[in-house]
Amino acid sequence: MKTVRYLPLLLTLCIGQALADTPINLRHPASPDARISVSNVKGQVTITAWDRNEVQVGGSLGEGAAPLAIGGDNGHLEIKVKPKGGGSNGWFNWHGDNSMGDTTLDLHVPKGASLDVEVVSAPLGIDGMDGGEISVNSVSGRVRINARTPHLSVESVSGTVQQSGHAERADLQTVSGDILAPTLGTTADLQTVSGRIQASGGPWQKFNLSTVSGDVQLNGGLAERGSIDIDSMSGDVQIQVPASLSAAIHASSFSGDLRSDFGQVSEHDHGPGSELNAEVGGSKGRIHVETFSGDLRIRKKD
Repeated sequence: MKTVRYLPLLLTLCIGQALADTPINLRHPASPDARISVSNVKGQVTITAWDRNEVQVGGSLGEGAAPLAIGGDNGHLEIKVKPKGGGSNGWFNWHGDNSMGDTTLDLHVPKGASLDVEVVSAPLGIDGMDGGEISVNSVSGRVRINARTPHLSVESVSGTVQQSGHAERADLQTVSGDILAPTLGTTADLQTVSGRIQASGGPWQKFNLSTVSGDVQLNGGLAERGSIDIDSMSGDVQIQVPASLSAAIHASSFSGDLRSDFGQVSEHDHGPGSELNAEVGGSKGRIHVETFSGDLRIRKKD
């Protein structure tokens, strides 16, 4: 008798769980260089490149989400997770969107496509893209990108940004997450508040980096007439450059310890602080580094 009494409740729970795990199986033709827009509020997004002129979407749809569809045409496709009953068009204006269950999106896309991805509380992984531009906006999920791209742009609030492959131009910004970028191309702009930055690559034509309290480790060289500009408040900065460096170096620290394998560091006569001005290898490029309280090291690569 007790089993009969609880049967409606058990059925309700089972139906709810089934709806929360609604499988996704969608396909749409796509041009080799299509622009593909993806948006997900909660869950996970994985995007993998393949050699087909087609977009395939798998995964599972979270409870409270509207049925998913691939919109647009072969040149510009859109995959957007929305709440049932509609919702705001702006991805930051969540309203009822945050009541949805987790949605997992597993996409396969043409490897030469360009990507525009917006995620809120959803880790993002991108693998194997080759040729198209990639733009990402993320709030709290980790962003991991392994791709060859002419331009990579990532804006993140609290998630770590991890880049590999090759980004000829990279604009990477995060508030409290780390930036790990070992394969940067000729142009880069890296910004963080409290996260650490580890970056390598080049030779750089233009490299800009700013941080408030995160530590910085930089390893790379300069293109002819290239420039490196670094600004740090309290984070330690360590720069490693080739012995064949050709650059005019200006570095200063208000209260941090400044050391360099190039030139001679001088202490200020009045008040705290130290400074370095050095002409190296013909001074065809420029390196400018300023820290307030963080230590600064400029090292010659063996």
